[in-house]
Amino acid sequence: MSIQVKDTSIFYGDFKAVEDVTMSIKPKSVTAFIGPSGCGKSTFLRTLNRMHEVIPGAYVEGKISIHGQDIYGPNVDPVAVRRKVGMVFQRPNPFPTMSIYDNVLAGNKLNSKRIKKSEADSIVESALRGANLWNEVKDRLSKPGMGLSGGQQQRLCIARAIAVQPEVLLMDEPCSALDPISTAAIEDLIHELKSDYTIVIVTHNMQQAARVSDDTGFFNLKAAGQPGHLVEFNPTKQMFTKPDNPDTEAYISGRFG
Repeated sequence: MSIQVKDTSIFYGDFKAVEDVTMSIKPKSVTAFIGPSGCGKSTFLRTLNRMHEVIPGAYVEGKISIHGQDIYGPNVDPVAVRRKVGMVFQRPNPFPTMSIYDNVLAGNKLNSKRIKKSEADSIVESALRGANLWNEVKDRLSKPGMGLSGGQQQRLCIARAIAVQPEVLLMDEPCSALDPISTAAIEDLIHELKSDYTIVIVTHNMQQAARVSDDTGFFNLKAAGQPGHLVEFNPTKQMFTKPDNPDTEAYISGRFG
């Protein structure tokens, strides 16, 4: 699933948060967005599955197409977009009253009326295996999801996202609340998942961007109160060794941000 973004600006009411982004995200690859706090990278990520629209007054100008379809087209259902484009948030957010089993199935139950037990079992096992969590939880599927460690909870949220078989997976700083060992497990998982999904990740950790991504976009602000903009979008190897833009080099080398 390739994602084409053309001349896209994001608004919250009168405030322009992000300005004139154009990029092409390759299918079955990992694309990372980096940049200082407040530069619009998470806001932009949320426009890729219309999640920003849950904030009143938010809207987009420009065009975002996934697999050739304009996701902001007049007859496009945002819920259908989010079914195809899953999301994993900064802090693990399993549903607190649900078991591990029911957490994985939550999206499927919303999307369809009835699932046979055998089919449900298969979905849960497949998603938990896909998130590298099955062997750790297979004997306690009826226990609460909140009883897992932070790193396991985040992998449970990834399992929940992939259980509905999306084509794109968005991750908004998925490791920022995790310890180094859990972070390494998520990064290994991202490498495995990209054979099946197009993955877009926002990270504050530049080393993480360098480790996990194929392409990187650097977002920045011209000044406080100005909209965020895409400074540079290139293969990650080039971005971290020979960036096109001196601002990118300054950010990556730690001179600001």
